[in-house]
Amino acid sequence: MYDPMLDRSPGCALQYPDSYWADVSGARNGSKPTDDGALEHNVDIDVAIIGAGYTGLSCALHLAREHGVKAHVFEANQTAWGCSGRNAGFILKSSGRKPYASMQKQWGEEVMRGIYNEMCAGVETVNNLISEGIDCDQQEAGFLKVAHKPSMFSALQAQAQLQQKMFGYDVQVLSKQELHQDYMADENAHGAIRYQDGFGLNPLKLAWGYQELARQAGAKVHTSTPINFIGEKSTNSVLLAAPKGKIRAKKVVIATNGYTPRGFHPLVTNRTLPVLSQIIVTEPLTVEQLAACNFLTSNVVMDTRALKYYYRKLPDNRILFGGRGAITGKNADDPYYAQRLLSVLKTSFPALKKLKYSYAWSGWICMALDDLPHIYQCDNNKVFYSMGYCGSGVSFSVQAGKRLAEKVVGKQVPNLPLYNKALPKFPFAPLRRVGQWGYFHYGKIKDSYF
Repeated sequence: MYDPMLDRSPGCALQYPDSYWADVSGARNGSKPTDDGALEHNVDIDVAIIGAGYTGLSCALHLAREHGVKAHVFEANQTAWGCSGRNAGFILKSSGRKPYASMQKQWGEEVMRGIYNEMCAGVETVNNLISEGIDCDQQEAGFLKVAHKPSMFSALQAQAQLQQKMFGYDVQVLSKQELHQDYMADENAHGAIRYQDGFGLNPLKLAWGYQELARQAGAKVHTSTPINFIGEKSTNSVLLAAPKGKIRAKKVVIATNGYTPRGFHPLVTNRTLPVLSQIIVTEPLTVEQLAACNFLTSNVVMDTRALKYYYRKLPDNRILFGGRGAITGKNADDPYYAQRLLSVLKTSFPALKKLKYSYAWSGWICMALDDLPHIYQCDNNKVFYSMGYCGSGVSFSVQAGKRLAEKVVGKQVPNLPLYNKALPKFPFAPLRRVGQWGYFHYGKIKDSYF
C-alpha cells in the first residue's frame, strides 16, 4: 500500500480500494460521477488545487460560488481515492484531538469559543450542501460516546456537564442499563453520553456530491493527474508538472492531508504524521442476531479509549467497525488487523461469535503535533495548505476548504490558531514512527489498567 512517509508519489489512475463504500456506491461499474479526465496539455490558470478530497473540492466549490474563481483540481488517482473515500462516515462537531478545556486554558475563553464555532459551522456547511440534493445514505442523527470501563463513565458525565455549561450543548447521559435497553447491548460499554447532532453517511457518495456541485459552479476536476512542484516563475506564478502537461498557476492549494507524498513541498515537510486507520464491515446481521444484541440504533458510536474503537450499524444491517491499523504501508493489508477488530467486536457482542467480515480496508489519517488542524500559507501567499485533521475531518475539512478559498482571494478569516499558525514541525521527524509505536503501547496499557 502507498506509504506517504516513504513514497514520493501516490501513483496514477489507481482504482478505488476494495471497500464497502466503493462497492455500494458503484465505483467499479460506471456509477461514479463524470470528471474532466486527465490533463492532456499545458495550462495557465489562477488557482491549482492538489487533491480531490473533501478539502480540495470544498475549496474549489467556494472559490467558484463565493469569489468567482474557477479553480482546477488535480487528483493523482480518483476523486476521494484517499481518506475522503475510506473513512467511517461520521459527521461530528469535533476539533481534532485537543479538548476544549485545554484550548480554554491555553488561549482563553474567546479563542476556545471561536474554534468551537468553526467546528459547528463545519457541520452546518455539510448539512447545507447535502440539502442541495447529495444522495449519501444519511442515517438518523445521534452520536454515542461510550465508557469502555466503569471508571470512565464519571469522566463522561463530567464532560457532559462541562459542555452543557460552556456551550449549552444538548448532551444526554445514559446509564449502562439505559444504553443497553434503548440503543444496543454492548458488553464493553458501561454507560454513555449522547449528542443529538452527529450522524453517519456514505463518505464516498458525499465526496462525489461535492465534485458535482463544484463542476456545476465552473471548477475543473482532473483525475489521473499526479502533480509535482517545479518551482516559482519570478513572483507571479508557481510551476507544476503533470505527466502530460505543465501548469502555471498564480496560487496553489495543497489539499492532500494524510496522503501528501514524501518531500512534496517544503511548506509541509515534517509537519504531519500519517497514521493508518483500519475498518471492517461485517456480513449482514440476521433479525435474530440483531435481537440478540438488542441492536436498535443506527447512531454512530465511539469509545473512550486512547486507542479508540468506533462503529455503526449500516443501512443493510452490516456493522462497520474501526480502529488503529498497521504502522507502515507495507503491513497495511496484513489480515491480522482486520481479524483483531473482528475479535474486539465479538467481545462487545458475544452473540455474534460466528460473524464474519465481508470487507476490510485501511486509510491514512493525518495527525498534527499539537492535535489541531491548520490552514496556512507561505510568506508570499502563493502556496496554501490545510492538514492535520487528526481523524476528525469529514465535517471540518469542508469548513477548512471554505476558509482556504477566503485566504486564496485575500479575504480576512477568523483570528484563530487554526488559521494564523503553521503546523508545528515534529521534533526528530525521522523517528516519528518510533514515537507512534511507543504511543500505541502506552495507549494499550492505559486503556487496560488506568
